[in-house]
Amino acid sequence: MNDMNEIAASAADRTAVRITAVECIPLNVPFKVPFKISTGAARPVVETLIVKVHTDQGVTGVGETQAWRRQGSAETLEGQINVIKNHFEPQMIGRSPFDVNAIMHGLNESMYHSHYSQAAVGDALYDAVGKLLGVPVYQILGGKTRDKVRVAAVLSMKGTVESLLESADEFFEQGFRHLVLKIGVDPREDLRNAEALRKRFGDEIALRVDANAALDYDDALSLLTKLEPFDIETAEQPLNIWNVDGMADLAQKLRMPLMADECVATDHALMEIIAKRAASSAQTKVAKNGGIYHIRRLWHMLSAAGMGINPGNHPATSVATASVAQMCGSWPGPLMTGVFAVGISGALAEDIVENPIRHENGEIPIPDGPGLGITLDEDALQKLRIDT
Repeated sequence: MNDMNEIAASAADRTAVRITAVECIPLNVPFKVPFKISTGAARPVVETLIVKVHTDQGVTGVGETQAWRRQGSAETLEGQINVIKNHFEPQMIGRSPFDVNAIMHGLNESMYHSHYSQAAVGDALYDAVGKLLGVPVYQILGGKTRDKVRVAAVLSMKGTVESLLESADEFFEQGFRHLVLKIGVDPREDLRNAEALRKRFGDEIALRVDANAALDYDDALSLLTKLEPFDIETAEQPLNIWNVDGMADLAQKLRMPLMADECVATDHALMEIIAKRAASSAQTKVAKNGGIYHIRRLWHMLSAAGMGINPGNHPATSVATASVAQMCGSWPGPLMTGVFAVGISGALAEDIVENPIRHENGEIPIPDGPGLGITLDEDALQKLRIDT
């Protein structure tokens, strides 16, 4: 009986914890080589925001989001900090980090469509709860279902076929067997690249293409039809985010499956994709979709609709990578080979944790430490932060 009383008292102590502050740390994390997609110039850095949720028991939860501006997002670090500090933090002070559902519901009601800001806050709450309980986040989400998860590599636009193949060769040697080819600027170059990749690797790789919403309907139909002979596993977000009807029509005309990404921000947006059969899979991302709290709902919706779940991310450090890995580690159903490890697979020049997540032969191990399973490197944070 005494043992049971001690256990109950210990549990009560943990749940009595209260949030004391929400800290925002803006960073510029450099790419090894400027990263180019179909829209905008090549990016030299990832604008990253680290959020720390401090508690009165000395336990701090950590989360990550990005200001990844492209079609569907006009986020800036300054705007995210304003939302978190002036609108979210006042609602969180004095509350228990264990009240994740109530807190996140309130934040979403107060600032609708603020998923980029909510992502880091919600993930920091899960991280804090895991640390307080001494268990990985996957245990909080229902228990471990796998030890590792296979990931895909993304081929940034390089300008020449030779440089693209060099990058693809490096990924293949590291054990990656799913490659994502960026398309949407020059259709002739897109065709040359796809042909060269298939010729180089044959059926040893699964090849995807991603237009990042850059094509209009006629160009997409023409290009994707020409790409079909190269056995494309899926074509990601070929059309503008508002053209769901066009996506649905493409899905009927093409043999290759379509994946939704930029057009899926909220559960309401996903409902339209499902209803119109505009894609056979969807990619979620920590920042875009609001972190663990919101993404889990999207995964359940995708599963119920019989659609593929593609665990993704903007290029991110080990913090956001760990967030997706923890979700994958607890998900009992099938998952597509996702692109959530782009940042840690060679794209970023630096990481910000003491124990960086490393892929092993194209697979990511599920972190087993408390919370997200990562520990921040405070010296790296100071080096990369841009508010000092």
